[in-house]
Amino acid sequence: MNMQKHTWKRVLWGVFLVVVVVFAIWGYKTSTSDNSSNSDSLQTVTIGYQAGDPISIAKARGELKKKMKAKGYKVVFKEFQNGAAEMQAMKSGSIDYARVGDTPPITSIAQGTKITLVAAGSSKANGSGLLVGKNSGINSLSDLKGKTIAYTSNTSSQYMILKVLQKAGLSTSDVTLKDMSQADAGVAFAKGKIDAWANWDPYTAQAQVKYDAKMLINGATLDVNNRDFLISGSYANQHKTVSKLLVKYLGQDMTWANNHKSQLVTMMAKELSLSKTIVKKMVDRRSYSLGSVTTTELKEEQSIADLFYDEGITKKQVTIKVNNN
Repeated sequence: MNMQKHTWKRVLWGVFLVVVVVFAIWGYKTSTSDNSSNSDSLQTVTIGYQAGDPISIAKARGELKKKMKAKGYKVVFKEFQNGAAEMQAMKSGSIDYARVGDTPPITSIAQGTKITLVAAGSSKANGSGLLVGKNSGINSLSDLKGKTIAYTSNTSSQYMILKVLQKAGLSTSDVTLKDMSQADAGVAFAKGKIDAWANWDPYTAQAQVKYDAKMLINGATLDVNNRDFLISGSYANQHKTVSKLLVKYLGQDMTWANNHKSQLVTMMAKELSLSKTIVKKMVDRRSYSLGSVTTTELKEEQSIADLFYDEGITKKQVTIKVNNN
């Protein structure tokens, strides 16, 4: 009798364990399925950016990703070295939006790429300019004659070079221009293999702090703003809600950046793996904003388009509008 009781207890206990395991597996599968469903229901939006730009700030802060997720979108960030590389990525369809400077949209439109100017940001004029080495012997614009100057084609540094030479009363034949990637130019500048380097923050701040480089002339003096632009191709026209949300939330991130510069320096020093001294130099010489494109920005872009056409850099005369398509 006792043996029968023990046998039944074992059977019942075994059945109980089986039920528990079944429910546990069912619950796990349901939970996994729900999470997968939630993740799959989000529409992916891929944004190209460059180190230290407004998107870089938004990425580090994390609020943009959270807010977009609440609206049904998964934001993916892709970093590029410059705007020219971003334009190639946009042309291939690997990114939906790009944060670029003022020049990449011009050369791309001239090449037949359909571009939408989604939003315009603040000027980086004070942190953009022509750097010279401390032992270069270059103390004025006239000293640039016969010197080697590095830049990156289809970026704001190319426009900067043209404006510098205009102001100096020189032509491109009076100097040796080297079209180099930023990585290669950075190494060449550090080793003294180039005399001058047209660039923007955080690279200019880094060169000034690390190599004691001198900013021979900056964008503010040249009336070169190197403004932030959020651009897109056909994606923006087909997803106007996404564009409106990005402009709204990125604008909020820029307001936060202006009002919390000490926190911004700490955050971006970590994000960029740079010293606080370098990042503070970058942050202190600019303000941040992002909003609708105005006639001011359109006129600036038209000036670049006209100069590039006059210089033969672009073969097509470009007319800038809010929606270039």
